[in-house]
Amino acid sequence: MDDATALEPTGSQPLSQAELDVLTDKLIEKLKTVYDPEIPVDIYELGLIYKVDVSDDRDVAIDMTLTAPGCPVAGEMPGWVEDAVTEIPEIRSCKVDLVFDPPWDPSRMSDEAKLALNMF
Repeated sequence: MDDATALEPTGSQPLSQAELDVLTDKLIEKLKTVYDPEIPVDIYELGLIYKVDVSDDRDVAIDMTLTAPGCPVAGEMPGWVEDAVTEIPEIRSCKVDLVFDPPWDPSRMSDEAKLALNMF
């Protein structure tokens, strides 16, 4: 085997933009099924999702926060998010990290969330 062959990546092919677009739509759909139990709005519209990375191997890494660090479901919500995301057949795995920097504030909420909470 020559050096060029040894350096070729193994595993799945890189995701195409079209595949990534489809997965993004599915991820958003699943994230919108997870609700903060104290607020009648899903975590996506609340702005609790800070970052979603999808690898070419279809592993998902999510950084999310909570409306308050002392949230009573802090230990459970990342698992809810992982469970929702791994329902997508194309996703191999999901890891959710709770982050508190920057701190969440209501400006991160979508207009839909603000309307649902009468914040206009």
